[in-house]
Amino acid sequence: MQDKDQKTGLPRRNFLRNTLMAGVGLNLVPGAVLAGSGNKDGDDAVAHTDGEKPKPQSGTLSLLQTTDVHCQIHPHDELFWEGGKAVFRKTAGYAQVATMFEQIRRKNPNTFIVDTGDMFQGSELSVKTTGKAFVPILNALGYDLYLPGNWEVVYYKKNMQTLLGALNAPKVCANMYHDAGEGKKGELVFPPYYTWSKLGVKIGFLGYTDPLVPLRQSPNYSKGIIYTKPEENLAYYVNVLREQEQCDFIIILAHLGLSQQIALANMPECEGVNYIFGGDTHERVRKPIQCKYAKVVEPGAFGSFVGRLDLQIEDGKITGEHYELLEVSADKLKPNKAVAKLVAQIEAPYTAEIENVVGYSKVPLYRYFVVENTIDTLILDALAWKVKTDLILSNGFRFCPPRSTPNADGLIPITQGYLFDMLPVDATVRTAKVSGKQILQWLEKELNNVFAKDASKRFGGWVVKFRGMQVEFNAFAEMGKRVQKVTIGGQPLDPERQYSVSACERDGDPETMLCRIPNVTEGKNLPYTLHVVLKEYLAANSPVNPTPHGDAKILDAPATLLTQVTGVDYEFR
Repeated sequence: MQDKDQKTGLPRRNFLRNTLMAGVGLNLVPGAVLAGSGNKDGDDAVAHTDGEKPKPQSGTLSLLQTTDVHCQIHPHDELFWEGGKAVFRKTAGYAQVATMFEQIRRKNPNTFIVDTGDMFQGSELSVKTTGKAFVPILNALGYDLYLPGNWEVVYYKKNMQTLLGALNAPKVCANMYHDAGEGKKGELVFPPYYTWSKLGVKIGFLGYTDPLVPLRQSPNYSKGIIYTKPEENLAYYVNVLREQEQCDFIIILAHLGLSQQIALANMPECEGVNYIFGGDTHERVRKPIQCKYAKVVEPGAFGSFVGRLDLQIEDGKITGEHYELLEVSADKLKPNKAVAKLVAQIEAPYTAEIENVVGYSKVPLYRYFVVENTIDTLILDALAWKVKTDLILSNGFRFCPPRSTPNADGLIPITQGYLFDMLPVDATVRTAKVSGKQILQWLEKELNNVFAKDASKRFGGWVVKFRGMQVEFNAFAEMGKRVQKVTIGGQPLDPERQYSVSACERDGDPETMLCRIPNVTEGKNLPYTLHVVLKEYLAANSPVNPTPHGDAKILDAPATLLTQVTGVDYEFR
């Protein structure tokens, strides 16, 4: 049996290969990576170099970040909160992002570009090709480094490895391990860190993705992977980067959610880290959030923004920094012709199906508010129309860009592709029975997942959505004391009564689990999926008006709450 490192659990031979080789990069060639990154045998990528560390110089290092693009390859409507109301502008598109990258690289060749996850989930094109359509697009943009997000496992472990392995740039993640059986950690799936040197300055990138993936996603997606909390080995790797690799600046690439990233930046284990480039919760951090040990940023979602950190260098020393959130304006940025052509070619076999209009909405569709949104109202209305249960439930998803542009008749088209944007996993509808007492316990737990005072205990999603039930709650009360009033069918919740519930099936959940409610009874799958229900509902009821019903009433914050993050200098806009 191989001797193992006590702190990481890795076989010592392989651990040394990780730490000594994966981070050895000096003046790394953009996009350089050896075969084996992310392969099923756990072999670790080794960074290429193009010579010795250069002599100290002066200039600027530009570090760019995208995250949570969720397969949105075209410009789309984006929601901004300005002057106390929603304002929509056209943003994003990979061809437009490519133009921005090109412009910045042209002005400053000392540019390094990262994506911190959720690259392969979120659209019909992705589903039809199990993510493969996005490999050449991402490669065309010339990213320098990737971090897997919580949704990279949507097509299961083997496909995740194949997709990420096909990307030309390295991948890092220090808390995803192969399952060696019986709950024991094997080797890391990806190298833990990567280094880049320019102008005599060496930057270390250390990766962490959400350890709650097996709970947040369908359990089978991540089968074969063991996740650990970042703080279990963070201090160790920071020491490796500072002392062994002699890094001048350390950036954590994180896909944990803004609350979790702030919590991490306040932990002693984070001492020595300069920045956390975060993702997962689609928050738009325009000014770095200064925490005890590191600054935290997160650049929105759907390709609508690029985060940019400029480091000023004088004689090989970092003397200043500037961060800004760049809006990818579809009106101001001309699409990169090569990327636009590539996107069109890849999408062509599926375009007619993706653009097929299945219904219309009278109101803009969006998913940005913490409590209730028009997209989720549409889903709940459709399920309530089709499935006659006491209670309808839907997860508090964040993904899906807005849709607000009307046609000549003043109606907003809903395409089949947009159904996939809203619900990339076309799950089977499932019903069960649950007691009033279980519902109350579940509500308290779900609200704590969103509003826990301890940021490290927050999940990544919004408040769970429901129809048939009215709930009044205090978001910022203590655990177990948030729910103030519950009615179902117009009557006060009866703890002893059995209620019929419908929601979507999650791959890998036990028979007695529904929408994270444990110990349900009489569970049964229905002969249709969420997409089928939505298509039937839209065909029969368009144009629809999915204005939120106010079923979830927050008592200690506005209904237009746009973030669950409190206690720091941050505003979503």
